[in-house]
Amino acid sequence: MLRFAPSPTGDMHIGNLRVALFNYIVAKQRGEELLVRIEDTDKERNIEGKDKEILDILGLFGIEYTNVIHQSEHLRYHRMMAIQLLQDKHAFNCFCTPAELEHKREVAKKAHKPFRYDDACTHLPHELVIDNENPFTIRLRRPEEAVVVNDLIKGEISFAPEDIDAFIIMRAEKYPTYNFACAVDDMLGDISLVIRGEDHMSNTPKQIAVRNALGYEKKMEYAHLPIILNDEGKKMSKRDDASSVKWLLKEGYLPSAIANYLIHLGNKTPQEIFTLKESLAWFDLSSISKAPARFDMDKLKFINGQHLRMLDAKELSRYVGFADEAIGEVAKIFLEEARTLKELRPKIEAIFAEKSIPEEFTEQAEILRKVILDAPYFESFDDFKKHLMQESGLKGKNFFKPLRLLLSGAEHGPEVADLYVYLKDFLGEIVK
Repeated sequence: MLRFAPSPTGDMHIGNLRVALFNYIVAKQRGEELLVRIEDTDKERNIEGKDKEILDILGLFGIEYTNVIHQSEHLRYHRMMAIQLLQDKHAFNCFCTPAELEHKREVAKKAHKPFRYDDACTHLPHELVIDNENPFTIRLRRPEEAVVVNDLIKGEISFAPEDIDAFIIMRAEKYPTYNFACAVDDMLGDISLVIRGEDHMSNTPKQIAVRNALGYEKKMEYAHLPIILNDEGKKMSKRDDASSVKWLLKEGYLPSAIANYLIHLGNKTPQEIFTLKESLAWFDLSSISKAPARFDMDKLKFINGQHLRMLDAKELSRYVGFADEAIGEVAKIFLEEARTLKELRPKIEAIFAEKSIPEEFTEQAEILRKVILDAPYFESFDDFKKHLMQESGLKGKNFFKPLRLLLSGAEHGPEVADLYVYLKDFLGEIVK
């Protein structure tokens, strides 16, 4: 079993989408199931409806999963496991107040040392350990030996006991911390491989320590993906528009193109343009670079243009607001100058919109409009053009400029002859 474990605390980040894509691909390759686990234990940060939005995005990208759970559903298991750790003396109650801990952090900071729990409550008398009147957290005892992580991307990494520390597993209000809930849920889900961002690397030894303390013997594989950088070479954050999957979709990028780009990003792929389904045949976690990858909007736009070309005409027509194969063919002509749906839609809409004609061509355009509306049907553009010239008496710039404006709604663009092939059945609607 593999899992994708997002938090419903904001818009889906492209880094999270990449994690979801990789989990889906590897689950398919291994013939294992994919679980979606909504990590909603941080009630103060949860945003209503974000869990459904996450699932909708997964569906839009064709990421299939077998089950969905909310982490909060497992609260009773988290509490049971914490009690077991206390009984087995692998955990202890900590009565240190937030103010006391903050003071100790400040002391460590002034000494230019990392803060480590000072074991103040590690060996309290038994009557205090079972005290239920004063607020207390539960901490996992610091492991006695180093925890080694064998990462499929980064290799072997060792964490000393002091790096793991005696961290809190249950808050004073008796809700689990992220690392404890995650470790328990990975056990309950029988997870075989965890693929996630490298910002979770420091969490991994803590989660392994929890499972070791609970006597869980199944070995779990890990793969931590390098972070994605913005144009400035810094970690992509919520301040970067392109970090939001919703923003990219609104900007007119196709799900298939975004998936293509994220799989290709920092990876060795046999070709540059491909579909998610095609990647199942050759994707390999070990081929992913260990170094961070820079997000390149120009590259994404190029890939998006290629995916727009891959659409059949009728499907492309629907993307630009129509349902006609001929309009889809017109849209394909405009792909010479448009790379996103946001760029493409206005060009198609301008064809059917009320035309704005410069004053110097107003009279000529009106003459042409009447001739076009009265003209018989012509299969070829040459015959059509010849008829218009004869009936209007216009030629040169006074003919071609207003004709282009009437048929395309723009002064510049594709050859009018190329557009006419697909627009000849719509002339009455276009020049009305």
